[in-house]
Amino acid sequence: MSPVSVIVLTFNSEATIGATLDSVVGLSDDVHVVDSGSTDGTLAIIAAKGAKLASHPFENYGAQRNWAIDNLPLQHAWQLHLDADERVTPALKAEIEKLLAGNVDAEIGGFYIPRLVHFHGQALKHGGMYPIYHMRLFRKGRGRCEARKYDQHFHAQGRSEKLQHPMIDDIRLSFGEWTTRHNRWADAEVDEILNPGGGGVIQAGSGDPVAEKRRARGWYYRAPLFWRAFMLFFYRYVVKLGFLDGKEGLIFYVLQTLWFRFLVDAKLYERRKQIEARK
Repeated sequence: MSPVSVIVLTFNSEATIGATLDSVVGLSDDVHVVDSGSTDGTLAIIAAKGAKLASHPFENYGAQRNWAIDNLPLQHAWQLHLDADERVTPALKAEIEKLLAGNVDAEIGGFYIPRLVHFHGQALKHGGMYPIYHMRLFRKGRGRCEARKYDQHFHAQGRSEKLQHPMIDDIRLSFGEWTTRHNRWADAEVDEILNPGGGGVIQAGSGDPVAEKRRARGWYYRAPLFWRAFMLFFYRYVVKLGFLDGKEGLIFYVLQTLWFRFLVDAKLYERRKQIEARK
């Protein structure tokens, strides 16, 4: 076993949590799941897999992840954080085992892991979707999650490096549930735009892959309202060859880069009109 504790967040995750927990078998003997009130078969699957279960009310992803960091009895010097629909590939597992079996430079606080999205069974390797790096493996006491309302990411103190092999983000939500969640996240993104988060936010220019992504998003938000959603879809689906990701890719890029981004703009337009009306 490697000296790493694994932390997974769940809520009604019966479709994917089994595969997530199976993917870390042999990697860690300290696997924790923080559940926020599941009513499906999630808890039974966690019990069957032998993971340690904690329950905590959900406020937002950042708060839940930081609660886990602060309160779980984590045994090891390294932490690996996963979502309930993510899993570690065999190649990534072997890479982490080899890494932690050696002496990691004490200046290194954490490692970015490339994420490969599988959308209803289709790997999305085009459209600028791969590789997208996320800080998920870091030393105990060196990592936190941002205090943002939406699009929260981990950051770690000290130097960071990138791992080579990916984790899989296996999105199997029904399109109804997917749009319901993104409707909620559109409200959170508008809140973040109108009232940006405070401390603990990854800053542009820090060299963090998330910061560079947000720098690009800053250019996006300087483009004309509404039209920028169509421009982003054209860029990802045509220029970045997203059409090579098949029918599932078409559905993903229309929903994620066109529908969701247009919805954010519509809600932003609505909120700004309400603010002006109150003046």
